[in-house]
Amino acid sequence: MLAKHSIFDKMNELGAAKVPFFFMIDFLKENGEIIPLHELNNEINFEINSEKKQSIHKEFTFKKQPISFQEYLPKFQIVHKNLMFGNSYLTNLTYPTKIETDLSLSQIYQFSEAKYKLKYKEDFVCFSPERFVKIENQQIFSNPMKGTIDASIPNAKQLILDDEKEASEHATIVDLIRNDLSLVAENVEVTKYRYIDELKTNDTTLLQVSSEIRGDLKTDFHQNIGTIFDQLLPAGSICGAPKKKTLQIITEAEGYERKFYTGVFGVFDGKDLDSAVMIRFIERDNDSLYFKSGGGITAKSKAKAEYEELIQKVYVPIY
Repeated sequence: MLAKHSIFDKMNELGAAKVPFFFMIDFLKENGEIIPLHELNNEINFEINSEKKQSIHKEFTFKKQPISFQEYLPKFQIVHKNLMFGNSYLTNLTYPTKIETDLSLSQIYQFSEAKYKLKYKEDFVCFSPERFVKIENQQIFSNPMKGTIDASIPNAKQLILDDEKEASEHATIVDLIRNDLSLVAENVEVTKYRYIDELKTNDTTLLQVSSEIRGDLKTDFHQNIGTIFDQLLPAGSICGAPKKKTLQIITEAEGYERKFYTGVFGVFDGKDLDSAVMIRFIERDNDSLYFKSGGGITAKSKAKAEYEELIQKVYVPIY
């Protein structure tokens, strides 16, 4: 495991030599793994932009033991108070939910349907639907995901697109990511705004709202991959805006360490790069499993709805 400055130096070094490598960076940019692909062992498994669909063909148990609304409310109130004072425009509030399942981490990794999947030793598994950044043909792309609704609700697509709070939250994140990409790229623009992705889970189908932002990189970007990631992280969609103050609010309100949850992982293939935000995340702590989840809070957010969204996002995309 590498410490902060070594992470980004190593990415620059391997990128300059155009050596393909895997990378994994935690939420606060304090720890990470940067490993040339030819040195990877079977303790780290990943799939990038996966299209594979593999059914499990058996019944399995998956039970949630979330914190009570009474425990969640004071955390929400810390965030909401800061939003009302103007200290933040959007704050992502998360919390771990204890789960019980007869699936192993390896089975969750194998059978989950997600664009981005990672299993790190026996420590955690991630099945993320959200890209962080992709670099292709000297262009950088980001696809922030903000806004979730149960697809079984009548007229769900129109409801989520018309929701004033969700629209405001999404606009804030798109603006933040556009500003972030402008630190490392030129000609940054929003190329798709508020499109719908469908995500199937073990017990329902969810609709999620995303946008696409694109910019142009310099020809020597390979030499600066680490520098680019240092400037872009933490990912705006899972902290909020403005970043520095919002990170302080998150630390006060959450009261636990996210560690690699809401960090990023990805691969550089020697020419291009793709990466994911580590959401939809199950972590082992001694003999227990915890699913870390959350959502964006704005001044218009209602505590009960945000609490229910936190629980709704505790699922495995296995069916």
